[in-house]
Amino acid sequence: MSQEHTPVLLSGLAGAALSAGAVWIVSGSTLAAGLGAVAAAVGSVAAAAPLLRQRALALSRLADAVRDAASAPGDAQTIAVPEAPPALVAAANDLVEAMAAEIERARGTIRQLELRSKIAQTEIEAAEAVLNSIQDAILVTDSFNELKMANAPAAELMGFDRNDARARAVSDIVHDPKIRSMIVGALDNASPTHRRRVEHTVDDPEAGEPRHYDVTLACLPDAKAEGVGGVVTIIRDITREREISQMKSDFVSKASHELRTPLSSINAYLELLIDGEAADENSRQEFYAVIKSEADRLGRLIDNMLNISRIEAGIVRATPEEVDFVDVARSAVEIIQPQARLKDISVTLQHGPLACTAVADRDMVKQVYLNLLSNAVKYTPEGGRVTVSIENDDSTGSVLSTVADNGLGIPPDDLEKVFEKFYRIDNYKRVAKGTGLGLSLVKQIVETVHHGTVDVTSTLGLGSKFSFTIPYELEGA
Repeated sequence: MSQEHTPVLLSGLAGAALSAGAVWIVSGSTLAAGLGAVAAAVGSVAAAAPLLRQRALALSRLADAVRDAASAPGDAQTIAVPEAPPALVAAANDLVEAMAAEIERARGTIRQLELRSKIAQTEIEAAEAVLNSIQDAILVTDSFNELKMANAPAAELMGFDRNDARARAVSDIVHDPKIRSMIVGALDNASPTHRRRVEHTVDDPEAGEPRHYDVTLACLPDAKAEGVGGVVTIIRDITREREISQMKSDFVSKASHELRTPLSSINAYLELLIDGEAADENSRQEFYAVIKSEADRLGRLIDNMLNISRIEAGIVRATPEEVDFVDVARSAVEIIQPQARLKDISVTLQHGPLACTAVADRDMVKQVYLNLLSNAVKYTPEGGRVTVSIENDDSTGSVLSTVADNGLGIPPDDLEKVFEKFYRIDNYKRVAKGTGLGLSLVKQIVETVHHGTVDVTSTLGLGSKFSFTIPYELEGA
């Protein structure tokens, strides 16, 4: 029984109460109104509960008789109704009990519907929370190509307000024509189990480079009928993955080239020795020296590649200790002096009276000094000078080291590239041999391991100055 019938029925029953074995002496108008309300309620109840129709029929007829008597001419203010038949009383009582049961069932149904509504709302909120926790952009559209749900990344990517976009057409909120056509096409041409995955490239005027997306479209089955009830669209930004993949390809290509060069030299001189081309001891010693030099170069190349890869992968961990940077730099200068003397290059160390110490990995710091000094000596002409300066930089809480030379300098277009793996300035390849990994390793040791900074300034033809800072305290030490 519907809830709207309840007050009408109870009001009618209150105005036309029946009791067995008694004569009703009531106001004609009151009784007529009460029984009239009962009659009206009975009509509604009969439609909702047909089984009550027979029991309520006698009560309805009684209401009609009383209504006729009340409208008859005369001054009587009351109407005497004969004793109600027991069958009618029983029918009325059964009707009241049935109505009470219907009312209780209706209330139970209402409570169940309210509970289901709350559960559904909770599930919707949980689904939205899950969607918002996903970094990929997600759109859910219905069978009319209208937006049902979207997470924050989708709103940011597509440039719409989620509160205003719900129930709006895809054509109004998705401005990318290809993505829009894919969503509409998935709904028009697919089955409920259809799933499609494509790559999509979008020009990004702000970044100046295209962005790459992996778009997955999955159709939702219609719960009420066979067919597609909507589409879930997942858009994942794979620009960084594409860049890393390209970097790996470039690394393998360049590494193969760099490895091939010393190996080719070693093989060539070994073949000369095997063929007996070295007729005397001096020639053999010369060949041995070349082979040893190329083998050492190959070993340094492999070591640098492994060190860089380990640092980038987070495998290498610093061994922190209190490091005296002046002492480490002095040790590196002593190692590089023989190479400098061959070109008559002076290498000097400058520092103040205060100790320059920081918590760092001593061996790694020494490797940084050696790589920078080696580069400075390689690209400085004979008779030049190289200066190592060390000081405390209290403003940044770090030790500042500088390796400066008056050598060839670096062209402005190459300044930002010198720290890239395998990068070498084309015009300088004939000046000195190298792998192009030394400065890349410097950057990894300083920035990735020690959380410091590396910088370079240079004037073409006048020299270069490489500076790096190491914080006084190593983070995580």
